[in-house]
Amino acid sequence: MRTKTTQEKALDINMDTLFYGSFAEIGAGQEVARQFFQAGLASQTIALTISAYDMTFSDIIYGKEKSGRYVCKPRLEKMLDKEYSKVISRLAEERGKQTCFFSFADTVSTGTKNHGWLGLRFQAKPSGEPQTVIFHVRLLDKHRLQQQETLSRLGVNLMYSCFYERKNPDDFLAGLFDQIKPDSIAIDIIDFSGDEFKKYDPILFNLKLVHQGWSEAMLVDETGNLQNPGDYLYEKSLLIQRGAYNPVTNTHLDIYKHGLEHFKKEYNLKSQEVLGVFEFILDNRIKGSKLTPEDAQHRVQMINALGIPALITRFTLFYQVKEFIRLSTAKPLGIVISAAYLDKLFDINFYLDLSGGLLEGLGKLLGRFSRIYIYPHKTNEVCIMTKSFFPKPDVKNIYNHFIENKNIQDIAGCDEINEYIHSDDVNKLIKRKDSSWKKLVPEKIHSLV
Repeated sequence: MRTKTTQEKALDINMDTLFYGSFAEIGAGQEVARQFFQAGLASQTIALTISAYDMTFSDIIYGKEKSGRYVCKPRLEKMLDKEYSKVISRLAEERGKQTCFFSFADTVSTGTKNHGWLGLRFQAKPSGEPQTVIFHVRLLDKHRLQQQETLSRLGVNLMYSCFYERKNPDDFLAGLFDQIKPDSIAIDIIDFSGDEFKKYDPILFNLKLVHQGWSEAMLVDETGNLQNPGDYLYEKSLLIQRGAYNPVTNTHLDIYKHGLEHFKKEYNLKSQEVLGVFEFILDNRIKGSKLTPEDAQHRVQMINALGIPALITRFTLFYQVKEFIRLSTAKPLGIVISAAYLDKLFDINFYLDLSGGLLEGLGKLLGRFSRIYIYPHKTNEVCIMTKSFFPKPDVKNIYNHFIENKNIQDIAGCDEINEYIHSDDVNKLIKRKDSSWKKLVPEKIHSLV
């Protein structure tokens, strides 16, 4: 079935006399409203368009933000509140019985920082309660005009999905990115409110964004609530632990404890200054496995049950994680892994996409305020640490460089830890119906396992 073009969607909305409202766009121009004007019959849809480029005018209309920022969620929420209430107060008496009113708003920066907040507040039926969808997007195209065109298509798609495809979350998602090129945007969070979206599971919906490649990463805080990574991680010192977490084991928690202690000591940080996060990827090239959004949601539930935030990403390589984190904070970053992954970290085959190969990848990863922390991989036969890991001859000097400069550090000795328990070890016991698996897994997640 052929997907509709942006202009076709805009014209469909213009021809539908049920929906009528306003557009308020700050920063990137009236790109979304422009699509409706160009489609024709815009007077049947648009009551008002507004674009306050001047900061003083914007502050007079919507008030000043404590943060001093203009491209932020609080600003978008104020725009939606004010513009929607204006439409209702001015038009409801005249045409409220036969009209679903709406207000679309966005506050966007293009050309340099290239990101924005978009939202739509609308009535699903005349005189109905407002329904709201908001999200944060990063615009990845290099040129401003490309960014603006992508933004305009995204805004039209949002309105079309809300008006006509909201009954089913998968239908809503399927139409949200029509006529938008892959790799031109990255969605950090989509949030829904209102009775029309009661059947939407926000975490599962956002996991599908990551799964389909429209999002690079999503973050669920320790209470199980979705967060915009850029805001939640802003100017925080971070310890990120990568694992599979299927299920979380006692070893995972011991790695986390040693990592936090070492991280705080190295950078002289207090506990409240550090945020620890469990991170896992949906498409694991190392293990050759792919998670479904439902599988990933189950792992998030286990991590949250332990009071730890979960970061779900598409990043195969550690330097990609760092580059994502650096969008939010320049503070110290520690990534903690098992010593068993050292051979993968120094495998040149994982860096073939980089012109500088392994050296470029590790140079992007490690630096003055970024570390790789190594937890010993201990079995009955051997205990691997940085000193007992022997890289291949062609990368030996590179490995020694990062060890000598303390970019890669051990965080525990072999005598300080117990045998390393993998998730696979637990699953083997479960399959054999051996209840001893419960000793290897935190009690808080027994029921989830």
